[in-house]
Amino acid sequence: MRKRKLAVVLFNLGGPDGPDAVEPFLFNLFNDPAIIRVPQPIRWLIAKIISNRRAPVAKEIYGHIGGRSPLLPLTEEQARALEHLLESRAIPVEVRAFPAMRYWKPFASDTAKAIKAWAPDEIVLLPLYPQYSTTTTASSLLDWDKAAKAVGLHTRTKTVCCYPTDGKFIAAHVSLLREAIGKFRTRDEFRILFSAHGLPKSVIEAGDPYQAQVEATCEAVMQATGGGPFDWLTCFQSRVGPMEWIGPATDKEIERAGAEGKSLIVVPIAFVSEHSETLVELDIEYAKLARESGVPTYVRVPALGTQKEFIECLADLVDEARASDGLICPEEAAGRPCGEEARR
Repeated sequence: MRKRKLAVVLFNLGGPDGPDAVEPFLFNLFNDPAIIRVPQPIRWLIAKIISNRRAPVAKEIYGHIGGRSPLLPLTEEQARALEHLLESRAIPVEVRAFPAMRYWKPFASDTAKAIKAWAPDEIVLLPLYPQYSTTTTASSLLDWDKAAKAVGLHTRTKTVCCYPTDGKFIAAHVSLLREAIGKFRTRDEFRILFSAHGLPKSVIEAGDPYQAQVEATCEAVMQATGGGPFDWLTCFQSRVGPMEWIGPATDKEIERAGAEGKSLIVVPIAFVSEHSETLVELDIEYAKLARESGVPTYVRVPALGTQKEFIECLADLVDEARASDGLICPEEAAGRPCGEEARR
C-alpha cells in the first residue's frame, strides 16, 4: 500500500547566503508591509534607503560568522531531524520538511513549486517562530498563501499558529538552562536574562500578542525549572531606528547587572536557531559589553536547534495539526486566536 505523503513547511526569516546578498536581503525585509507600515511606492523608497545605508554594517556583522547567515543549513538540520522522528512513529506516512524563508532563498514561491512537484497528500504549515507576531508568523503565512495560489497548489493544508507554552518546547529550554545554572555554586551569583528580538512599541499597542507570548514563555520556563525563586527577567534586543521599542533593553540590563556585580545567564528565548542575533549580537557585542560593564561571568545558553525535546515538540504539533480542523492556536480555545491571517 502506498504511503501517504506529508509535506511540512518550516517558516523562518532567512538570511543572506553571501556578502552580495546582504543588501537585497535587507531590502526584502524592509519592503515587507508588516515591517514598514506605509503604502507603496513610499515603502519601496524607504526600503531602498535603509538597505543601502545598513548594508555595510550588516556585512561587517556577517563577516564575524563567515560572511553569511547559518540559518538555512541549521533549518535544514531541523527539517531532517523532524522527518526522521515523524517517520519513526507508527504512522504510515512519507514525510518531507521544506524550509520556506521570508526574506531570502528559498522563498515561499520556490518552496511551493518544490512541494507541488512532490505532490503530497497533505501539508502542514509550521512556523519556527514559537511566539506569534504579525511581523513574523502572519507575514510568512500571507506570503505562503500567495505563493501557493500562484503555482496552483491546492493540497489540503493545516496550520500551526504558535506554541509559546507548549510543554516540550518549554522542557527543551529548561534542559539547556539547567546546564547553564550548573556552572554556578549558588543562585545568588547570577541573573537570568531571557532575550528576545524587540519590536516597535506601536506594533504591540496595535494588538500584536508577541510581547505577551514571549513573557508567557519565560514564566513557563522558570516555573518548570523549579528549585525555588530565581533572579530573572524578560528583555528585548536588536533595536533599530528612532521609534520607541518595547523593553527593557537587553544591553541596558547587561549594564545594570555589571553595576550590581551580578553574573548573567542569557537565554535566546524567541530564536530557535543560531544566527546573527545570537552569534554576533549576544556572543560578541553583548559579551564585550558585559566585560566592560563589570559583569563577573557571562554565560549564553544555546538556541534550541535540534535539541531532542524541541524536535519532539515540532513533531507533536504536526500530528496535532493533521488531526485538527485546520488551525492550531492556544488562544483559539479562549475565543481569541492570534490572527485571522493564520486561517486557511
